[in-house]
Amino acid sequence: MSPREKLRIALIAPPMLPVPPPTYAGTERVVAALAGELHKRGHEVTLFAPGDSKVDGELVPTLPQSLWSIDYRGDVSSFINISLAMAWREHERFDIIHSHVETLGFLFARYCPTPVVTTLHGRLDVSGIPELLEEFDDIPLVAISDSQRRWGEHANWVATIHHGLPLESMPFSDRPGDYLAFVGRITPEKGIAECIELARRARLPLRIAAKVYDELEKEHFAEVVEPALAEGTVDFLGELGDVERDRLYAGALATLMLGAWPEPFGLVAIESLATGTPVIARRAGALTETIEHGVNGFLVDDLTEAELAIERVRLLDRKQIRRRAIERYSPGRMTDDYEVVFRNLLEAHRAPQTPRPTATAGSG
Repeated sequence: MSPREKLRIALIAPPMLPVPPPTYAGTERVVAALAGELHKRGHEVTLFAPGDSKVDGELVPTLPQSLWSIDYRGDVSSFINISLAMAWREHERFDIIHSHVETLGFLFARYCPTPVVTTLHGRLDVSGIPELLEEFDDIPLVAISDSQRRWGEHANWVATIHHGLPLESMPFSDRPGDYLAFVGRITPEKGIAECIELARRARLPLRIAAKVYDELEKEHFAEVVEPALAEGTVDFLGELGDVERDRLYAGALATLMLGAWPEPFGLVAIESLATGTPVIARRAGALTETIEHGVNGFLVDDLTEAELAIERVRLLDRKQIRRRAIERYSPGRMTDDYEVVFRNLLEAHRAPQTPRPTATAGSG
């Protein structure tokens, strides 16, 4: 097919947050960036997402409002199935359907007459997902990092595509700040306790911008963050909007990502880098693909190495860090990669199918 052919593309987003989200989130921000860039290139883009979403192209509301905006905190699988049912009902309108609802979309991808490609955003080594990937080895999948796809070696990976975001408007400071920053969730796997301990050792304040929604997050906050607040090590800012969060990055000496878990991608890393602020990260997951040790940050194995990184982080070139991040993680580069995937799948779908040979008398 011609690389100039304009496609009718459906994107299916999760129902928890609008696209784009009002505060910090991952999948929804990536979907918004992709939808906007595809629309700008002349493709006919339809987004299946909650009704409070605002994107270029057509919006098909899967719910009147996003679930978390009305304080719903229960199981979301039924609402995801509603989204999939709505997309199935209208599948003939599209050349390609792009699912972002994780493994719940696998049956849809297998049986929908319109080609479906699924981008997986979470970790794939838990909750029976390795077995699920083995069963659904026929559906095309996109990984967001090479690290993420390690436990599904027999899955039908058609590409690894790093995320892209509109990073050019991020604020920039060429001066190293006098505090450390953390952005994310108050959970053990994000390394909150390690970040606080590093701040103590380095005798630097730690500014935390994070959400505290569910009971486990509240428990971890009470156990780990509140004592640090009392002693003055931590400044807890809550969940910040884009402007305040980006200023936090730009003003920091370094952003900390010390969680001992396989981060599937890590948008925090590329956001921080786009402001010129280096990242000190545990050598785990996809951070080994985004952090260039000694160039835009440091990869560490423990707090002793992290202390050494603090000593050296002021020597890094913040202008180069920003320039490189904007080049590597632009929506344009991400969309280029997805266009290749879409066109390849559509070309394979349109190709004549070779019938299987049938047994004849005397054969075998």
